[in-house]
Amino acid sequence: QVQLVESGGGLVQAGGSLRLSCAASGRTFSNYAMGWFRQAPGKEREFVAAITGSGGTTHYSDSVKGRFTISRDNAKNTMYLQMNSLKPEDTAVYYCAQHKGDSTNYYQIVSYKYWGQGTQVTVSS
Repeated sequence: QVQLVESGGGLVQAGGSLRLSCAASGRTFSNYAMGWFRQAPGKEREFVAAITGSGGTTHYSDSVKGRFTISRDNAKNTMYLQMNSLKPEDTAVYYCAQHKGDSTNYYQIVSYKYWGQGTQVTVSS
């Protein structure tokens, strides 16, 4: 049974920073790409960032590129999302997800098999 547990969300002023963590258990962590998605009130869940199993390749949505950094520590079975220069439009519930491992499509929700419960990020203006 795979479990993904996010932490690190909170309330921050615009321009500030937060670091999200996602602790994984249940499958060999380094074998699977991981991703971050977010969902704002009244909006669909959207892709934020993804990282391959080795950590060697990362992908970002255009809206966060240059401000967010995804990383992972396979020895700790943990993935991170460093969020800098936060904007009010970054306000959302952030979810971590573990890839199915059967494709190289990292941008779509259907490519991910397991999901965390989400952590709220609120950016005030």
